[in-house]
Amino acid sequence: MSAGRSRVPLSLRLAAWLLPRDVREEVLGDLVEAWNAKERSESWFSRAAWTWKQPIAVLLARVQARNDARVLPSVARVSVDLRIAARSLARAPTFTLVAVTTLAIAIGTNTAIFSVVETVLLDPLDFTEPDRLVSIRGTAPGSDMPDEFGLAAEFYVQYRENAAALEDVGYYLEGEQTVRADDRVERLPVSLASHSLFSTLGVRPVLGRLPTEQDEDAQVVVLSHWLWTEWFGRDPEVIGRTIEIASGPRTVVGVMGPSFGFPHERVAAWLHDLPSEEIRPGGFGWELVGRLAPDADQVVLAGQLDELASRLPERFGGSVEYARIIEQHRPVLRSLEEELVGDIAAPLWILLGTAGIVLLIACANVANLLLARAEDRRRSFAVRRSLGATRGDLLRAQMVEALVIAAAGGVGGVAIAVGGIPLLVRGAPESIPRLASTTLDPTALGFTASIVLFAALASGLLPALRFSNPALDGTLSSRLQTGTRSTRFARHALVVAQSAAALVLLVGSGLLVQSFLALNRVDPGYETEDVFTFQMAPVLRDHGVTDAPSLARFHYAFMERLAALPDVESVGLTLMLPLDEGAEVTRVVTDRTIATGGLEPLVRVTHAGGQYLRAMGIEVLLGSDFERNADPTENPQAVVSQSAAELLWPGETPLGKRFRPSDADSSSWLTVSGVVEDVILEDFRRTEPEPLVYLPLVGHDRASWPITTPAYVVKSPRAAALGPEIRDLVREIAPEAPVYHMSTMSALAARAVARLSFTMLTLGVAAGLAIVLGAVGLYGVLSYVVSQRTHEIGIRMALGANASGLRRTIVAQGTRVVILGVMLGAVGAAVLTRALESLLFGVPAVHMPTYAMMAGLMIAVALLASYLPARRASAVDPMTALRAD
Repeated sequence: MSAGRSRVPLSLRLAAWLLPRDVREEVLGDLVEAWNAKERSESWFSRAAWTWKQPIAVLLARVQARNDARVLPSVARVSVDLRIAARSLARAPTFTLVAVTTLAIAIGTNTAIFSVVETVLLDPLDFTEPDRLVSIRGTAPGSDMPDEFGLAAEFYVQYRENAAALEDVGYYLEGEQTVRADDRVERLPVSLASHSLFSTLGVRPVLGRLPTEQDEDAQVVVLSHWLWTEWFGRDPEVIGRTIEIASGPRTVVGVMGPSFGFPHERVAAWLHDLPSEEIRPGGFGWELVGRLAPDADQVVLAGQLDELASRLPERFGGSVEYARIIEQHRPVLRSLEEELVGDIAAPLWILLGTAGIVLLIACANVANLLLARAEDRRRSFAVRRSLGATRGDLLRAQMVEALVIAAAGGVGGVAIAVGGIPLLVRGAPESIPRLASTTLDPTALGFTASIVLFAALASGLLPALRFSNPALDGTLSSRLQTGTRSTRFARHALVVAQSAAALVLLVGSGLLVQSFLALNRVDPGYETEDVFTFQMAPVLRDHGVTDAPSLARFHYAFMERLAALPDVESVGLTLMLPLDEGAEVTRVVTDRTIATGGLEPLVRVTHAGGQYLRAMGIEVLLGSDFERNADPTENPQAVVSQSAAELLWPGETPLGKRFRPSDADSSSWLTVSGVVEDVILEDFRRTEPEPLVYLPLVGHDRASWPITTPAYVVKSPRAAALGPEIRDLVREIAPEAPVYHMSTMSALAARAVARLSFTMLTLGVAAGLAIVLGAVGLYGVLSYVVSQRTHEIGIRMALGANASGLRRTIVAQGTRVVILGVMLGAVGAAVLTRALESLLFGVPAVHMPTYAMMAGLMIAVALLASYLPARRASAVDPMTALRAD
């Protein structure tokens, strides 16, 4: 043996060393013999792998043997406890069903909402190193520009060429265009994007390639995965095909993967776009995305961009007004993830916190049930103590039972979440990013497992600690009455906690309801009832449309057909509809600004025609509505809102005044024919008036741009039923035209408050669950007290106690507990509802009428929950109670 010892591998020596001394030599000899046999029949790699398996196997065996001595008895005991818990719970089906259902509802709610939060807020963006991506926008404090605004082509060029803190930068513009491929034509959301956008994001196509700078003269397009799948059947030959888009034919060069949807999942295609060589500064509205250099941060980048922006007038020129804006301009940087998520983060965290409160209430409810159950089993625990069970044995047995209940609740919660996630996705606003991809993934299941353990601890620990106490030994020979004072205190404390938490949720939901009602009372300046709206995109060359005047005639002819439909009262159209597309912002020149040399005012601008104002119910305050001339280019007229009139001609009568867009030809003057009331364009929360100018469908220069796809508005008491008739009419006059954005104005109004209504509804459901669970908890505690005091109640009744007085005593006992919870809940609500302030409208976070109403509701529920067991107590037959004892 010694002669061959030098050839023994080190790994086999290590394996022998790990063995006990008395068997080392024998086992090592066997290992060497086996190794020599393998040397003749197996490769060196195979033999080496085998030799290193030996010490690992010996080490694991020794660890397992050592652990078995300690662990196996414990595992056996837990296994026994599991079997006992299962049999015990099976013998109490009502208790088990109530406890498991309570936890299942709470766990399922938490799991479903967490899945949404995880997908929208926690999952990293599916880009290369997403933490280095930033959104770049601008602000100009002191100017009349919006609080934040998209930038312009000159910013992109300047930043891309000179910002050292940027590794790359790209831009995009969202919009909709008519897309035609073969026999299919639809209006789809698309994005104009620079080729550098894709490199900035660090993404690659699954098919073909991405645009490059060499595509400057080529009209190319990159398709989304869903468009490639639905329109082209995932045909790889799509690369090189030409598809018709409203802006011109485009050649398909690439297809993106299924996980790429930027800036949102609904984008169908990315149209390659590059700034013109002759940049006209001031065309704000571009969204810029930058990738930070490896050694840079947002502070460094902000300083560089601020300095680079100040040089823009020197490099690109521009008007005096543009120079003033640049002088006041400051960059606005935030992470791209923060920009895409927007202000939805706060409502989602609030909803997850709400679900957490429901879970705490459910755990308190189950803890109360377990306390009552353990109270009934005190004799059993005392017997087990007398037979030698330790406090640890009793504690473990009760915690195992709580874990079985929580685990069953977890299984039920997963089932509820599977059904609840699609409901959440369908009920949530469409603007929530990545929402559609929400699933019950392993992370969400891990979260479920963690809250199952939390539920087991939260609901089972207090009863287990209380009823594993050695002091229970004296219970074996004692009369079982109402339990100790500490047990009663624990049960009541849990009801207080439930009541306080339920009031917090009730107050929060009440405040959101008040906000929702306040928003619905806001007068937007137009009617939302009995108004139907839609858009269509005809192929103009098929209808002899060659210029803006002929296009205007086409629209007016179509409106006449619409007006001929049954029960249609008026028909009009607009380029940008309130609550849908809003209105663009531009500067206008007036006689007054020319005379004074002042800054050209910034106003909202849209185009309108027909009986738009009448159909929308927008009141004409001065002058007249639009007039249609025989020649639409003759004497073009415009209508201005009241706030626009005050801004453009303060203290003067606006009728007959002239103005023109600042970037229009100097001869393109429009005459004001009327003044109308102000309207809310985008957000009901923004009640301050926004100056708005309604341009005609056609006029000179800028005003004569072809309005190809306006939004038609139809006033009719049958608004909700007009869709099929309008589709038939469009197929008759323009079979190739897609019809889209079909909706009633009331539906658009509902969409405008969808985020608030979604949060309100979800929080309201949680508050409803909370108050029901709280009522059940209070009812359970009082019912248990009554059942345990049956003997005492019988004696009191035999001695002449009044039944109504007994009912009042028990009701007062329950109500006192809830009132204490209400007082604590009011304090908690005053603190926690501050988180709702960003969602509230027209109501403060501390609104005393809402607090009082919800507190009254809680007390009313407490009275009902207390009355039922009190009534049962007053119906006790004294003789029956005494005989039973």
